[in-house]
Amino acid sequence: MTAAVTSGGGEPTRRDFIVVATGAMTVAAVGGLAWPFIDQMNPDSSALALGSIQVDVSGMEVGQSITVMWRGKPVFIRYRTPEEVAAARDTPLSDLKDPVARNENLEAGAPATMENRSPAGREEFLVMIGICTHLGCVPTGEAGEFGGWFCACHGSVYDTAGRIRHGPAPRNMDIPINSFVDDATIKIG
Repeated sequence: MTAAVTSGGGEPTRRDFIVVATGAMTVAAVGGLAWPFIDQMNPDSSALALGSIQVDVSGMEVGQSITVMWRGKPVFIRYRTPEEVAAARDTPLSDLKDPVARNENLEAGAPATMENRSPAGREEFLVMIGICTHLGCVPTGEAGEFGGWFCACHGSVYDTAGRIRHGPAPRNMDIPINSFVDDATIKIG
């Protein structure tokens, strides 16, 4: 008389194989059904195209600002005057409310010097996301006590490097990834 091996122990039986095979098929079926729903959450080609933009700054004059839209946000590009560059450079970090650069091109804790808030090698330009870090308003340019930006909603004052100097905003305006592709074109993103 031979005793049948059960699924409780010993060698695997036909029933064990069927249970494992059914489980594997179920996982594959659920994955196959879920994939279209997961895949539809990926950005479409129009969103990917907005991942980076190139801006021609060849027509800008010293002292001029332009605003472009990138990823649904305003980006301020300022061609600063030598006086604005000097004022930003001469400001001691101890005078700043937020001493961190907030520049995606640099390591996270880089100091908020004028050079760390400018595109590499082009300190006369400032490229920053034009959103007040207090409540998300869009500040007015060439305004405020320091000649930078002023958010009239709650009184935040930024200097010519986009660094918060007074008011309720907790930190400097953000610098997106940017670089000069050539002498006249800035790539953002």
